[in-house]
Amino acid sequence: MQKDPIRPALPADEAAIRACAHAAYGQYVTAIGRKPAPMEADFPAQIAAGHVHVAKDATGALLGYVVFFPEAGHMHLEAVAVTPAATGKGVGRQLIQHCEEAARRAGLGAVHLYTNQKMTANLSMYPHLGFVEVDRRSEDGFDRVFYEKTVR
Repeated sequence: MQKDPIRPALPADEAAIRACAHAAYGQYVTAIGRKPAPMEADFPAQIAAGHVHVAKDATGALLGYVVFFPEAGHMHLEAVAVTPAATGKGVGRQLIQHCEEAARRAGLGAVHLYTNQKMTANLSMYPHLGFVEVDRRSEDGFDRVFYEKTVR
């Protein structure tokens, strides 16, 4: 993947983003007992609001996406997903770094996110990327683990 080929999503990207969400998060349906929140996202509204950014390869194929927006003095990272073909190639890390850079440009000092407690790979990945666990609680029927990262 080229250095930072990430751009805001367009309405034409919606079907590929939805397919990526289903491929990335579908594996957790059984463990959680229902679809993870990103599988139910209103992608057209998120795209229209400018909250979704996509990474594509040189052919224009979607590699992954990230959803983030400013909220109460920090950047909220809502979701990040990578296609099965791009998994393990650093795409997710680049998408998260893109969010962090957007937070810095906006003058926000931190990125906040949460993940489902049953998504165990995330519980080690986010600390590896510099995020610190700050809370665990049930919210909207999901058992969530909350993380923050200072990005000044």
